[in-house]
Amino acid sequence: MAAVPTFYVVPGSTVKSVIDEHRKQVFDVVEAAYRLHASGDTINPDSYFLRYPDNPGARIIALPAHLGGAIQKSGIKWISSFPENRAGNLARASAVLILNDAVTGYPLACIEASLISATRTAASAALAAEHISPNPFGGNLSVIGTGVIARTTVEWLLFRGWKFRKISLYDVDRKEMEHFSKWLRDQHSLQADIQVCLDDAICDSSLVLFTTTTLEPYLADERLFAHAPTVIHLSLRDICANVILTSQNIVDDVDHCLKAKTSLHLTQMATGNKDFVSGTLVDVLEKKVKLDNRTRIFSPFGLGVLDLAVGNFVLSAAIASNAAIALPDFFSNSARW
Repeated sequence: MAAVPTFYVVPGSTVKSVIDEHRKQVFDVVEAAYRLHASGDTINPDSYFLRYPDNPGARIIALPAHLGGAIQKSGIKWISSFPENRAGNLARASAVLILNDAVTGYPLACIEASLISATRTAASAALAAEHISPNPFGGNLSVIGTGVIARTTVEWLLFRGWKFRKISLYDVDRKEMEHFSKWLRDQHSLQADIQVCLDDAICDSSLVLFTTTTLEPYLADERLFAHAPTVIHLSLRDICANVILTSQNIVDDVDHCLKAKTSLHLTQMATGNKDFVSGTLVDVLEKKVKLDNRTRIFSPFGLGVLDLAVGNFVLSAAIASNAAIALPDFFSNSARW
């Protein structure tokens, strides 16, 4: 007879401790999840968007997924994005992850997931940057959009050993740039140049990181990428179709990226095909895609399987260290008779 599992709650402080103490393992978990997905041993349905007609900038997204292989976990991330929160110094994004046993279907845990989401995004960005850059771990960095995701991604780049000669910041909110610059100086002893013009931020950068909240593409000048930088396009909607078409495009999952009016989706709508996508990050890892001399753009839609993989690792580590909060009577009505 199947046993009723103990249900756990893992708060954000515990999530942070686990990730901080196991960064190498978390990075490896993200790469392993990508490879498992590429092998076909995952289920990653479309994300579902809850939108508000009277507040079009806000949304809550549901990302259901399943990890097969030796993991056999299912679950869903429920993540909100309310950009107006920032005016009150409240984080734009908040999230929970529900992790399920794939044998009984019973939920195993509720995990605070805003850091898990940021971590899997940043770790995947760092993984891509290493493998699609012609000269990784150095050069000049440009950060376009200076929020939490940008901060987390820079942390992971630094953890992986990147050493930048110069860091340029650009954001429509100067206070955000100032906060980011102070954080770099105080936490990492790094100086950053605050730019008032997007062109100046990008022109001499070898690695460009986009982490904005824009809903429509605005970067239409192909000359900004004439020096063929590596671009990590996490916000997905910054770059216009003409620039996409002059670049080499790498994604996490082709079908997922061609949805929801991303830059790639709009390019597909304009051209009627997806020939401009060279392949996936796993294709790059497995040498199935040859990188060329054009600008290389990594556009990850964000796969729920990555959240599950990191969440499963966090839960296991938290249980092992007695940091997860057990609720043994959560399923008090589980017996059929």
